[in-house]
Amino acid sequence: MLLLVLSLALSIVCAHNFDANPAGFDVIWFANGILLAVLLLAPRWRWPGYLAAGFVGMFLGSFLIHEPLTRNLFFNSLNLVEVLLPAALLRPRSTVLPDFTRIRYLLRFLLLACFVGPVVPAMLNGLHNTLLHQYPFWSSVGDWLFADCLGILCVTPAVVAILRTQHRRFDRPGWKLIYPALSIVITTRVFGQSHFPLLFLTFPLLQIVMLELGMGWAAACVLTTAAIGGWFTVHGKGPLSLDMLEGERSRAIFFQLFLATQLFMIHALSVVLDRLRSAQRELASITKLHKLVTETSQDVIILADLKGRRKWISEAVVAMTGWQPADLIGNTFHDIVHPEDIPNMQAVLRRLIEGAGGGTCEYRVRKQDGSYIWVEASVRIYHDSATGKPTGILNLVRNIHDRKLADEKLQAAYRTMEGLVTVDALTGIANRRRFDEVLASEWRRNLRDGTPLSLLFLDVDRFKLYNDTLGHLKGDSCLRQIAEAALDIVQRPADLVARYGGEEFAIILPATDATGAFAIAEDICDAIRDRRLPHPATEFGFVTVSVGSATMIPRPGTNPEELSARADQALYDAKGKGRNRVCRFNGPYLPSIHSFTEASLAPKHAEMQAACEARADQPLSSEE
Repeated sequence: MLLLVLSLALSIVCAHNFDANPAGFDVIWFANGILLAVLLLAPRWRWPGYLAAGFVGMFLGSFLIHEPLTRNLFFNSLNLVEVLLPAALLRPRSTVLPDFTRIRYLLRFLLLACFVGPVVPAMLNGLHNTLLHQYPFWSSVGDWLFADCLGILCVTPAVVAILRTQHRRFDRPGWKLIYPALSIVITTRVFGQSHFPLLFLTFPLLQIVMLELGMGWAAACVLTTAAIGGWFTVHGKGPLSLDMLEGERSRAIFFQLFLATQLFMIHALSVVLDRLRSAQRELASITKLHKLVTETSQDVIILADLKGRRKWISEAVVAMTGWQPADLIGNTFHDIVHPEDIPNMQAVLRRLIEGAGGGTCEYRVRKQDGSYIWVEASVRIYHDSATGKPTGILNLVRNIHDRKLADEKLQAAYRTMEGLVTVDALTGIANRRRFDEVLASEWRRNLRDGTPLSLLFLDVDRFKLYNDTLGHLKGDSCLRQIAEAALDIVQRPADLVARYGGEEFAIILPATDATGAFAIAEDICDAIRDRRLPHPATEFGFVTVSVGSATMIPRPGTNPEELSARADQALYDAKGKGRNRVCRFNGPYLPSIHSFTEASLAPKHAEMQAACEARADQPLSSEE
């Protein structure tokens, strides 16, 4: 509402002071510029009210100077057309707001508001003055365009700046109000005398107002200059009434050019200042973000030159190492990095300088108390924004000491677990995985040494019947005793007794020929028979085993799987020949068989049978 009152008042002032003749010649017309500024800032649904209020204001202004009713309605209707057309084109939606600091918007404003909008009313005014007052058509059109275009160009950006400034929070001007006051005094003095053309004296203070108080106050000073200078010019006074400017038209055009120069000056300054403020806001935002990152990040941020000499360190280094940034700036990484890790750091820096985009490395850093912690560094090369050349190294350092200790504990646990998974849980001897590893290793060693490698496969005879007859607990005890019996015979550190799977065992005998392996197999069979483990479901009456023996001298082109296949074949032959025996692999089809015949086993069989029958009527002990 205050804006509408201002529009009414200025319309009256314009009509009273600047209306020079019946043909409609004005030095400058303010009212249309004010109304256009209102429409550019107000929502579109409020436009009808503002247009009506503006029309009433201009109508009252013309009425107070006793302008004829018909002329009053005609000219003010043209004013509404002049305002509404560019407003609709410049603001097709309510969300589009004016921004005179953008060159593209300014050009559109000059085209639509200062040319397209006034042209149609100027043409109609020219026809009206030509037909009714015999005034030259193009002179009438030019007078309208000069006055209204300059009024819009002068007033609209100024009013927009003033109104938008009211919605922002600025420091109170205080003593700086002396600048616009001096501007008004100097303007009054410049236009109040007719001896010297001192118009240039108004520019310095206008620039000061622009720099100290902003676009809104500068625009107000231009409006004040237009009002004061326009009044003196219309009434034939001031420096523009000198003899060098003859006629009202010449003085009006010169004054209009003077105002246009002032507008151009404050607009150019506003663009520069706006860009400067934008850069300052962006810099402040970057500074705030930088401060937030450096103060809240637990990682240490280091900027160094290409030689690794530190130029800046974030405050996080205090919490991580106890060192103050000032203690480390100017030094290289050699002063606090563990000596054993320096070569690794040097290699990373060398790769960076040679062109690598970045890299990471782990190393130990000495704290202020002398202890070391593990850190992880992520290093990158940063470049000069203007030349693109590398200028330094960005290093982001993270404390990984706890993680490193946890990794070491995890590795130790893994090694412990790995040791556990190579041991058979039931018998306590090596498992199948350990057997495979040792067999491959011993094969390579014997291949290098040219020594024989022997392998025994041992299988418990009719073990399924043993489990079915005596139970699985007895079966587990039986397997443990067989493992113990084998360990009693196989005692060399290089030898390995392993549980191959189920009731089958495997024995690796490095540097052992076929005769030696055969003898060890026989000793194992005897040791198991000597334990007299009852087995009612077998023809022997006690637990026996079948053993297959194979020996090879590893040669290039052979592999340990071939040795395993031979031992397995020998075991198969031992099973096929009646079990309870050792078979040695001597070829694909003719294994040498060493077995216990029925005649040789008859006394032992009778003895074991009697023992089994004697114990059949007794309950089994917990150990059995």
